[in-house]
Amino acid sequence: MNPDLDLSVERIIRAPRKAVWEAWTNPDSLAQWWIPAPMLCRVERLDVRPGGAFVTRMSEDGGEFVPHLDACFLRVDEFERLVFTNAVDSGWRPASPAPISMTAEVTMRDHADGTDYRIIARHGDPAAKNRHAELGFAEGWATVADQLSRFTESRR
Repeated sequence: MNPDLDLSVERIIRAPRKAVWEAWTNPDSLAQWWIPAPMLCRVERLDVRPGGAFVTRMSEDGGEFVPHLDACFLRVDEFERLVFTNAVDSGWRPASPAPISMTAEVTMRDHADGTDYRIIARHGDPAAKNRHAELGFAEGWATVADQLSRFTESRR
Protein backbone atom coordinates (compact mmCIF):
# COMPACT_ATOMS: atom_id res chain seq x y z
CA MET A 1 0.00 0.00 0.00
CA ASN A 2 1.22 3.47 -0.88
CA PRO A 3 -0.03 6.00 1.71
CA ASP A 4 0.24 8.83 -0.82
CA LEU A 5 -2.11 7.11 -3.27
CA ASP A 6 -4.17 4.50 -1.43
CA LEU A 7 -6.98 4.29 1.13
CA SER A 8 -7.93 1.12 2.99
CA VAL A 9 -10.35 -0.55 5.35
CA GLU A 10 -9.61 -3.68 7.38
CA ARG A 11 -11.87 -5.91 9.45
CA ILE A 12 -11.87 -9.28 11.13
CA ILE A 13 -15.18 -10.78 10.06
CA ARG A 14 -16.43 -13.52 12.34
CA ALA A 15 -17.52 -15.74 9.47
CA PRO A 16 -15.71 -18.24 7.26
CA ARG A 17 -13.82 -16.89 4.28
CA LYS A 18 -16.12 -18.84 1.93
CA ALA A 19 -19.14 -16.97 3.34
CA VAL A 20 -17.43 -13.61 2.77
CA TRP A 21 -16.52 -14.66 -0.78
CA GLU A 22 -20.08 -15.74 -1.49
CA ALA A 23 -21.41 -12.42 -0.16
CA TRP A 24 -19.19 -10.71 -2.74
CA THR A 25 -19.93 -13.02 -5.66
CA ASN A 26 -23.67 -13.69 -5.34
CA PRO A 27 -25.70 -10.78 -6.79
CA ASP A 28 -28.58 -11.19 -4.32
CA SER A 29 -26.17 -11.19 -1.39
CA LEU A 30 -24.09 -8.28 -2.70
CA ALA A 31 -27.21 -6.14 -3.02
CA GLN A 32 -27.86 -6.57 0.72
CA TRP A 33 -24.68 -4.83 1.93
CA TRP A 34 -22.73 -3.14 -0.91
CA ILE A 35 -24.07 0.42 -0.48
CA PRO A 36 -24.31 2.21 2.90
CA ALA A 37 -27.81 1.92 4.35
CA PRO A 38 -30.37 3.35 4.13
CA MET A 39 -29.52 3.54 0.41
CA LEU A 40 -30.69 0.53 -1.59
CA CYS A 41 -28.57 -1.38 -4.09
CA ARG A 42 -29.52 -3.18 -7.26
CA VAL A 43 -26.91 -5.38 -8.92
CA GLU A 44 -27.29 -5.03 -12.69
CA ARG A 45 -24.35 -7.23 -13.71
CA LEU A 46 -21.93 -9.31 -11.68
CA ASP A 47 -19.70 -11.50 -13.82
CA VAL A 48 -16.96 -12.51 -11.41
CA ARG A 49 -14.08 -13.36 -13.73
CA PRO A 50 -11.20 -11.36 -15.18
CA GLY A 51 -12.77 -8.93 -17.64
CA GLY A 52 -16.24 -9.54 -16.20
CA ALA A 53 -18.71 -6.75 -15.52
CA PHE A 54 -19.46 -5.23 -12.11
CA VAL A 55 -22.41 -2.84 -12.42
CA THR A 56 -24.58 -1.56 -9.57
CA ARG A 57 -27.28 1.07 -9.19
CA MET A 58 -28.54 2.82 -6.06
CA SER A 59 -31.74 4.36 -4.78
CA GLU A 60 -32.65 6.45 -1.77
CA ASP A 61 -36.18 5.08 -1.48
CA GLY A 62 -36.57 2.12 -3.83
CA GLY A 63 -38.01 4.37 -6.53
CA GLU A 64 -35.59 5.54 -9.17
CA PHE A 65 -32.26 3.67 -9.26
CA VAL A 66 -29.32 5.75 -10.51
CA PRO A 67 -25.85 4.62 -11.59
CA HIS A 68 -23.47 3.73 -8.76
CA LEU A 69 -20.62 1.68 -10.24
CA ASP A 70 -19.75 0.60 -13.77
CA ALA A 71 -16.54 -1.40 -13.53
CA CYS A 72 -14.82 -4.57 -14.57
CA PHE A 73 -12.92 -7.22 -12.71
CA LEU A 74 -9.20 -7.41 -13.41
CA ARG A 75 -8.28 -10.36 -11.23
CA VAL A 76 -10.27 -13.07 -9.48
CA ASP A 77 -8.53 -15.55 -7.19
CA GLU A 78 -11.32 -17.73 -5.81
CA PHE A 79 -11.91 -17.32 -2.06
CA GLU A 80 -8.85 -15.02 -1.78
CA ARG A 81 -8.87 -11.87 -3.91
CA LEU A 82 -10.97 -9.68 -6.17
CA VAL A 83 -9.55 -6.72 -8.08
CA PHE A 84 -11.83 -4.35 -9.98
CA THR A 85 -11.55 -0.94 -11.56
CA ASN A 86 -13.92 1.77 -12.70
CA ALA A 87 -11.20 3.17 -15.00
CA VAL A 88 -12.48 0.61 -17.51
CA ASP A 89 -16.24 0.18 -17.70
CA SER A 90 -18.24 -3.04 -18.00
CA GLY A 91 -17.99 -2.82 -21.81
CA TRP A 92 -14.17 -2.59 -21.64
CA ARG A 93 -14.17 1.05 -22.64
CA PRO A 94 -11.78 3.50 -20.99
CA ALA A 95 -13.75 5.55 -18.48
CA SER A 96 -13.37 8.77 -16.56
CA PRO A 97 -15.87 8.11 -13.78
CA ALA A 98 -17.08 10.84 -11.48
CA PRO A 99 -16.03 11.65 -8.89
CA ILE A 100 -12.80 9.59 -9.05
CA SER A 101 -11.15 6.74 -10.90
CA MET A 102 -9.76 3.89 -8.81
CA THR A 103 -8.77 0.27 -8.68
CA ALA A 104 -9.91 -1.70 -5.64
CA GLU A 105 -8.29 -4.84 -4.28
CA VAL A 106 -10.29 -7.00 -1.88
CA THR A 107 -8.39 -9.69 0.01
CA MET A 108 -9.71 -12.40 2.29
CA ARG A 109 -7.48 -14.58 4.44
CA ASP A 110 -8.23 -17.16 7.08
CA HIS A 111 -8.07 -15.83 10.63
CA ALA A 112 -8.52 -17.64 13.95
CA ASP A 113 -11.78 -15.70 14.44
CA GLY A 114 -13.02 -16.02 10.83
CA THR A 115 -11.77 -13.89 7.95
CA ASP A 116 -9.11 -11.18 7.75
CA TYR A 117 -10.81 -8.83 5.28
CA ARG A 118 -9.04 -5.91 3.60
CA ILE A 119 -9.92 -3.57 0.81
CA ILE A 120 -7.50 -1.09 -0.72
CA ALA A 121 -8.68 1.67 -3.06
CA ARG A 122 -5.77 2.63 -5.31
CA HIS A 123 -5.69 6.03 -7.00
CA GLY A 124 -3.61 7.41 -9.85
CA ASP A 125 -2.44 10.52 -8.03
CA PRO A 126 -2.59 12.17 -4.60
CA ALA A 127 -5.35 14.56 -5.72
CA ALA A 128 -7.69 11.65 -6.55
CA LYS A 129 -6.89 9.92 -3.27
CA ASN A 130 -7.50 13.14 -1.33
CA ARG A 131 -10.75 13.76 -3.20
CA HIS A 132 -11.95 10.24 -2.35
CA ALA A 133 -11.04 10.83 1.30
CA GLU A 134 -12.89 14.17 1.32
CA LEU A 135 -15.97 12.50 -0.15
CA GLY A 136 -16.12 10.17 2.86
CA PHE A 137 -14.15 7.07 1.89
CA ALA A 138 -13.41 6.19 5.53
CA GLU A 139 -17.01 6.47 6.67
CA GLY A 140 -18.64 4.97 3.57
CA TRP A 141 -16.36 2.02 3.04
CA ALA A 142 -16.18 1.31 6.78
CA THR A 143 -19.98 1.27 6.88
CA VAL A 144 -20.06 -1.16 3.95
CA ALA A 145 -17.45 -3.40 5.64
CA ASP A 146 -19.55 -3.39 8.81
CA GLN A 147 -22.65 -4.27 6.77
CA LEU A 148 -20.73 -7.13 5.13
CA SER A 149 -19.68 -8.33 8.59
CA ARG A 150 -23.26 -8.31 9.89
CA PHE A 151 -24.56 -9.96 6.72
CA THR A 152 -22.08 -12.86 6.78
CA GLU A 153 -22.03 -13.28 10.55
CA SER A 154 -25.83 -13.56 10.67
CA ARG A 155 -25.67 -16.53 8.28
CA ARG A 156 -23.24 -18.63 10.32
